[in-house]
Amino acid sequence: MGSIALRRLASALPVLLLVSLITFAMIHLIPGDPAAAIAGSSATPDQIAAIRHNLRLDQPLLVQLVHWYADLAHGNLGTSLLLGQPVLAATLARLPVTIALSLYALAITLLIGLGSGILAALRQNTWIDQAAMIFAMLGISVPNFYLGLLMIIFFSVDLGWLPTGGYVPFTHDPLGWLATSTMPAVSLALLLAGLLARITRSTMLEVLRQDYIRTARAKGLSGSRIVLRHALANAMIPITTVVGIIVSLLISGSVVTESLFSIPGIGQLLTQAVLNRDYPMVQGALLIVTALLVLVNIGIDVLYAALDPRVRYDGG
Repeated sequence: MGSIALRRLASALPVLLLVSLITFAMIHLIPGDPAAAIAGSSATPDQIAAIRHNLRLDQPLLVQLVHWYADLAHGNLGTSLLLGQPVLAATLARLPVTIALSLYALAITLLIGLGSGILAALRQNTWIDQAAMIFAMLGISVPNFYLGLLMIIFFSVDLGWLPTGGYVPFTHDPLGWLATSTMPAVSLALLLAGLLARITRSTMLEVLRQDYIRTARAKGLSGSRIVLRHALANAMIPITTVVGIIVSLLISGSVVTESLFSIPGIGQLLTQAVLNRDYPMVQGALLIVTALLVLVNIGIDVLYAALDPRVRYDGG
C-alpha cells in the first residue's frame, strides 16, 4: 500500500502545477486593480504606481508567473495584500477550523447517510424505504446556503437555541464549539447525506442479492451478522469511493458555509481574498486546498486497496 501512495503522490504533482497555472491565469482576469484597493481612495496615481511596482503587477504576466514559480520552489507563497502576513502562515492558521468543521460534517453525513441507506435496503418497498428516499431527495435538492439561512432563522432567531454565527475553538470550550459548529456542519452534511443514502441503498440491495448472502442465511447466521460481516463489508468498497468524493465536496463547500456563518476558516479567507483582489492569498490558499484534497484522495486510494486486495494485485 505504501507503493500505491507513492505512485498517487507522484501523479499528483502535475495536478498541483496545473492548478497553480489555472489559478494564476484566472485571478488576473478578475476586474479591478489590487494596487488601487490597497492604496485607498485618497491615494495619488504615483502612490498607486509605486505599490503596483512593488507587487510586480506592472510586469508582463509571463514574468510574474516565473517569479511565482521561483518563490514556490523555495516554499514561499507570498505575502497577503490584505492581512500583511505570509500566505502560508495565514492559511495554516485557518486550516484547523476548516478541518474540524469538515470532520464534524463528515460524521453527520456518515451517520445519517449510511444508517438511512442500510435501513432502506433492509426494508425495501416499505414506508421506511420510501421515507428514507424522500429525505435523501430533499437533502440533494436543497442548497446548503439556503438550508443554512433557514436554520439561522428557525434555530437562532425564532427559538434562540444556537448562535447565528461565530466560532469557538474546541480546545477553548467544547460545548461552545458544538454550539457554533452544529448548524454549519448540518447544512453541509444533509445534501451529501442524501447522496450517500441513495448510493448505500443501491449498493446494499445489489450485495444482498448475491449467492453468498443466501448461503449465509441458509447456514442460519443471524441477520445482524449477515448485514455487518458480509453485506456491509462488501458494499463498503464502492461506498468508500463515494466517501472520498464527499470529503472533497465538504472541504470545497466550506467556502459558502464559512462565509454564511462567519467561521474563520479557509473558506472565509478565500472569499475575502477574492473580494479584495488579494492575488497572493488566492493563489496560495487554493494551492494548499488542492494539496489537501490530493492527500484525501491518496488516503482513499490506500483505504480502497486495504478493503479490496485485488487493487494491490493489479499493481495499484
